[in-house]
Amino acid sequence: MKRSATATWKGPGKEGSGTLSLDSGMLKEASYSWRTRFQDPEGTSPEELLAAAHAACFSMKLSFVLGNAGYTPTSLQTTCTVTIENGLINNSHLVVVGQVPGLSAETFRQCAEDAKQNCPVSKVLNTQITLEARLA
Repeated sequence: MKRSATATWKGPGKEGSGTLSLDSGMLKEASYSWRTRFQDPEGTSPEELLAAAHAACFSMKLSFVLGNAGYTPTSLQTTCTVTIENGLINNSHLVVVGQVPGLSAETFRQCAEDAKQNCPVSKVLNTQITLEARLA
């Protein structure tokens, strides 16, 4: 399986801008620029897309880990915050709140740690990954 995205950039680094599109069509010509990365105006950034990918991948992996342990989550809500300092991504912080009937908080934390270590996006990141996990 392969997945693709296309980025188009025009102009110099700080003054230029670009668009991002996903082959699935779920994102079409979303704007990005230096400003959307570092000054937060309307548009997206590589870091925001990375955070979305990490949150989604982790949540799905956690669902599988819980299923293998005999539990079915009612819901898992994961927020991922990617930190960039001095031009480097130095942290991806996951916060997950789960509703899992019959599961202890300790077992949930253990399953979340397993998912953090083993989701495909975590495995490809070369940065510190931190985690907070709690039941609702």
